[in-house]
Amino acid sequence: MEKSTLFPYFFVVLLNTSCAQNSDSKINLTNNDGFTSEIVVDGIQNPWGMVFLPNKDILISEKSGKLILYQSGKTIEVDNAPEVYNRGQGGLMDIELHPNYKKNGWIYFSYASSEGDDKGGNTAIMRAKLSNNKLVQKQLLYKAIPNTTKGQHFGSRLEFDRDGFLFFSIGERGDRDVNPQDITRDGGKIYRLHDDGKVPKDNPFVGQDGAKTAIYSYGHRNPQGLALHPETGQLWEHEHGPRGGDEINIIQKGKNYGWPVITYGINYSGTKITDETSRPGMEQPLYQWTPSIAPSGLAFVTSDKYPDWKNSLLVGSLSFQYLERLEIKDNKVVYREKLLDGMGRVRNVRQGPDGYIYVGIEGKGVFRLVPK
Repeated sequence: MEKSTLFPYFFVVLLNTSCAQNSDSKINLTNNDGFTSEIVVDGIQNPWGMVFLPNKDILISEKSGKLILYQSGKTIEVDNAPEVYNRGQGGLMDIELHPNYKKNGWIYFSYASSEGDDKGGNTAIMRAKLSNNKLVQKQLLYKAIPNTTKGQHFGSRLEFDRDGFLFFSIGERGDRDVNPQDITRDGGKIYRLHDDGKVPKDNPFVGQDGAKTAIYSYGHRNPQGLALHPETGQLWEHEHGPRGGDEINIIQKGKNYGWPVITYGINYSGTKITDETSRPGMEQPLYQWTPSIAPSGLAFVTSDKYPDWKNSLLVGSLSFQYLERLEIKDNKVVYREKLLDGMGRVRNVRQGPDGYIYVGIEGKGVFRLVPK
């Protein structure tokens, strides 16, 4: 789940091993004073997702279910937002624009929905259009089942790849021993659809008896970060571990990412989940944080406004309340830097079309990072 307890935070030198690269490698975590943070949109309690419209408006989701349009210096609540199951970590979550948004106007949403026969809710994906500050032409593209009253691990991020496929994440909904390793069940997966919700014929489990054919990869815990690598076009993901073992992964078609059979984390009580951190047929994370930072939001920096940050990875930390910048070389983290230390729980980070980095912080709003 999303951690609120601050576990002891320390770093030591990592010895040479064959395991995944660990967060306690020899890395400097320092505060950066090369920029100022400016409030852009205030008064937002949980800015889960945000997108930048071509007219420079910003569309922001509140976990509570409000959809906020920031327009000409003021905020407007958009009418007819998806009806959400606002419980625990679930509510109105991510937003993404269609790659051809200027032509077709489609906006995509992930949210917790109570639709279905069972009590509770599960993650759903919808698309709609924005007209006169109201959502119209709403279309439900995917709804995970079954519903459950558990409040944890809904996911859920959205990302389009270069071929126009829609990827989204759904957490394992707190049912780790059943959902993530079973491709006949929703939860603990990364999914891939066409933009209209149809399942691609070349999805990895199409044709397998009983399989959820929208699944693209499995064995995940609670992914709250998806982003395309700016050079390779690969889909990068991060997910919450339990106590330790938050992961960064490069998502590959049909692969098993191991949860909970293999993990670098332990139970919140301190007991073991498993003795295994690797197993044949299960992918190793590119990187893992122990102690957990509780990652949320993921973005690559491509803007010339931050020349020293080019191609860096930005990740929000909910537990430790900062924005982390990671430099990657040959798929190895070679440097980490702590930004916005103590500002609050960083829920989301995006690079805007103006080249600036925008950060959503719980209880405060959306900030823009401006280089000095």
